[in-house]
Amino acid sequence: MRIILLILANFCILLHSYAQTTIQGSITHDGLTRTYRLYVPASYSASNAVPLIINLHGYTSDSFEQMVYGDFRSIADTAGFLVIHPQGTQDASGTNFWNAFGSPNETVDDIGFISALIDSMAFAYSIDLNRVYSTGMSNGGFMSYTLACQLSNRIAAIASVTGTMVTPNLNACNAQHPTPVMQIHGTADPTVPYLGNPQGFVGVVDLVEYWADFNNCNPTPTQTAVPNTDLTDGCTADHFVYSGGDAGSTVEFYRINAGGHTWPGSNPFFAIGVTNQDFSASNEIWRFFRQYSLSGSVGVEENAARASEFVVFPNPSNGNVSLQFKNAETRTVQVHNATGKLIQQTNFNGSSFELELENSGVFFLTVISEEGSFVQKLVVR
Repeated sequence: MRIILLILANFCILLHSYAQTTIQGSITHDGLTRTYRLYVPASYSASNAVPLIINLHGYTSDSFEQMVYGDFRSIADTAGFLVIHPQGTQDASGTNFWNAFGSPNETVDDIGFISALIDSMAFAYSIDLNRVYSTGMSNGGFMSYTLACQLSNRIAAIASVTGTMVTPNLNACNAQHPTPVMQIHGTADPTVPYLGNPQGFVGVVDLVEYWADFNNCNPTPTQTAVPNTDLTDGCTADHFVYSGGDAGSTVEFYRINAGGHTWPGSNPFFAIGVTNQDFSASNEIWRFFRQYSLSGSVGVEENAARASEFVVFPNPSNGNVSLQFKNAETRTVQVHNATGKLIQQTNFNGSSFELELENSGVFFLTVISEEGSFVQKLVVR
């Protein structure tokens, strides 16, 4: 696998001007040139690591349409996170898609592409790699679930709007940690039916209950009617919360009664069916995401405290790096290079670990224990 990050000098100038910026870029992954649109808010500063939201378009759609339709930009302006809108490839019919439908005839490596894209963003920007999230519309929601199952060491939480999973992917799911999930779905969705379909789309209630069970949440959710503030949208919404999961995880479900294949709070002109206007899906997704990191639902301040329980030094280094922990326990240490390739993995039990890296460059260190996972960038000169 080969990755070339294309960063132009004028992009850097724009970033340092501290104005919100939409950057069109590309990487080469698995022999394909893959493009994206990155939104950088005016508040971004390289001195502070910020969360990253991956926002995935639907089937037949593209990165620009998703940026406008499932819009997080105004939220990013105040909350300070980055939003990246990757572009899928084309399936056998020539339609833009993400490889999350379980078709054996589709071989594009979208999981590897997203992992490489995360690494590329972390190379170019100050990204908090413990707070990377995925959301998407329809096929983008399917892909977010695929990432939760197959790239869980990189993804802290996901949200799906009008997406679900296919049965083979659900049966093969291999999530490595309790994964907070938000599902938003209309009961009258004509494209991804609420009850599932014979083609293998999992019914929404079954899907939500699967993740609640996986996270060991309370099997009985609390149910709250969303205030019906817009009497003209033709639908109502109910909010279900499965709480008490492992590592503080929850599963949340917004059921849009009589709702169609739409993003709540968005412009109904672009919708397929009834669009709920009683709440903003984008606002609720960020409210949900901001609670979580790879170590669980502990809040940003406590996550920082947990992260401080181990020290990595020196960083930058000449390749010899020491890891010191406050307590001795069994841990796994992984090192990925800038292309996302795993180059080292060691299990050890103790309070210290010595790491040797032979080549110079940027690497990503992941420490995995029972308390969660933490990712840190390493620079070797």
